[in-house]
Amino acid sequence: MSNPAPSSAAPVALIPTAQDLTRLNTLGLASRADALVTLDDPAQLPALSKLARQADSLLVLGGGSNVVLPQRVPGLVAQVAFRGVRLLQARSDAWLVEAAGGENWHRFVETCVHNGWDGLENLALIPGMVGAAPVQNIGAYGVEFEERFHSLTAWDVPAGRLVEMCAADCRFAYRDSAFKHDAPGRWIIVSVRFALPRPWQPVLGYPDLQRHARLAQGTPTARDIFDAVCEIRRAKLPDPAVTGNAGSFFKNPIVAASVRDSLVTEFPGLVSYAQPDGRYKLAAGWLIDQCGWKGRALGAAGVHDRQALVLVNRGGATAADIMGLAHAIQQAVAERYGVTLEPEPVVV
Repeated sequence: MSNPAPSSAAPVALIPTAQDLTRLNTLGLASRADALVTLDDPAQLPALSKLARQADSLLVLGGGSNVVLPQRVPGLVAQVAFRGVRLLQARSDAWLVEAAGGENWHRFVETCVHNGWDGLENLALIPGMVGAAPVQNIGAYGVEFEERFHSLTAWDVPAGRLVEMCAADCRFAYRDSAFKHDAPGRWIIVSVRFALPRPWQPVLGYPDLQRHARLAQGTPTARDIFDAVCEIRRAKLPDPAVTGNAGSFFKNPIVAASVRDSLVTEFPGLVSYAQPDGRYKLAAGWLIDQCGWKGRALGAAGVHDRQALVLVNRGGATAADIMGLAHAIQQAVAERYGVTLEPEPVVV
């Protein structure tokens, strides 16, 4: 990967142009940017800061897998397309691996497994880019991003400088980070570094993995887990290339033990998971399903028939259609269970 620092050579010009964003968001919402620039060289970052100071707003766009876009996006849109993966250090306790922010997440995970840098295999097939992973603090099948995170390099757009960040700087929480709370468009994540543990141990606590035939015999490899996770996700989740969606649309709500105990008394089938701090994570998909929303639709927006957490574009949906459906689901769950569902995607 090229050096993440901006080049000391002549500044690289950025020319914003109006662009169709329909293919740049996995929900497939018809959207158009007034001014878009593509960042494929860190030397462009100073020019981006200059443009951002002249614009009313800045939207940073990666793979478009966790965003709900309006029909028109005013201001400046920056698409992150930095590329590169490299092994920085083979330590006795970890592989230290770096990936550029514009690398496809799933392909990066596959590259790590192929090279024997194990530890990310449970996070296979999550859509989006490497640079979005710390923003969302992604997690799946028993592994959380922050558990494998080492550090990152980000461009502070208003200040016009590179900043190195450790985990404490990122303020990770469940599907949350500092990047979600700072001013929109402040940060461009240039590269992310991972500490992948040595010796490697499989993480197989998630029920779907325990039931999977591929993992039930002998000692599974990281490749076995990678393949199993891909099979499970493909069986449950729609392909965005076929059916527009943003993956899981709602976070699993975390509630106090007293709230969970009260709900279990009234709803014995409640699906919940104990958390290290004594609270409980409730399965949002179960709550939505029990309210009768799985497979239902409101106009062009619908709920996937195999996974109630996934909202889909049935064809021609707008941001208003998707959010109208989301609000109806939130209201139904709140009325029945007294629980508030929080959307995962960024609503522009």
